Amino acid sequence: MKGKRVFITGGNSGIGLVAASELAKQGAEIVLACKPSKKTELAISLLNTVSSVPVINLEVDLASLESVRNLAARFLEKYDSLDVMINNAGIFPPKQKFTQDGFEMQFGVNHLAHFLLTNLLLGCLERSSPSRIITVSSMLHKKGEIAFESFRGYENYNSSVAYNNSKLCNVLFALELAARKADSGVTSNVLHPGAVSTDIVRDLPWVVRKIIGMIFMSPEKGAKTTVMLASDPNLEKETGNYYDQTKLDECSPFGHDRELRNLLWEQSAELVNL
Repeated sequence: MKGKRVFITGGNSGIGLVAASELAKQGAEIVLACKPSKKTELAISLLNTVSSVPVINLEVDLASLESVRNLAARFLEKYDSLDVMINNAGIFPPKQKFTQDGFEMQFGVNHLAHFLLTNLLLGCLERSSPSRIITVSSMLHKKGEIAFESFRGYENYNSSVAYNNSKLCNVLFALELAARKADSGVTSNVLHPGAVSTDIVRDLPWVVRKIIGMIFMSPEKGAKTTVMLASDPNLEKETGNYYDQTKLDECSPFGHDRELRNLLWEQSAELVNL
């Protein structure tokens, strides 16, 4: 990964931090996209102990499309190439919340912000090809559906349903992107990292967090698929695939529905004014 630039959302904790650390150890230049916080500062300090290139954070609030646009503009102002983009950040609020633009929070952050950011950086990725886009989803996407009427909020909110649906959006987006960019030198793959104990459960009751910590795998194990997709030279041309814990796997049948994928893409583009 020496000489490669990696841009990762939510790289200040959990799977993202471990993946950033492993890729830095391989020589990659790491650029984070996180909210400024003590946690982010600590992550940068940690990464700089293993990175040969100084790690920086470009501030973003993924619950604001304006902030996402500013992030993309700052990235393009500072850099003229991008080798690997990792759409890693995710949230799981137990109660219904809304983004600054009025979208249901999980749809807005987990899908829409990454849809916009990726599209704004596509030109840079194409100029840098061969380049890779990696989207972190979940096997729970198989329980999801594309509920177009819920994008602005659920009448009866269920955090798990909203999460599953947002993770299905990740899969449809990643696979549609692969199809649209098939001959561009930019690959797009999507993954399930495994059942990992990470900061995504921070809003859940402490008892639940404790149980999750005991039965779920470590972020170190969970980051393996992300690192593999970002760095394995044998996967340079692989695109349009779904991986479950480093193994090629079948995604939800919805992922193969080109009409549905296209509809989600067009709706998402309209919602973010692309």
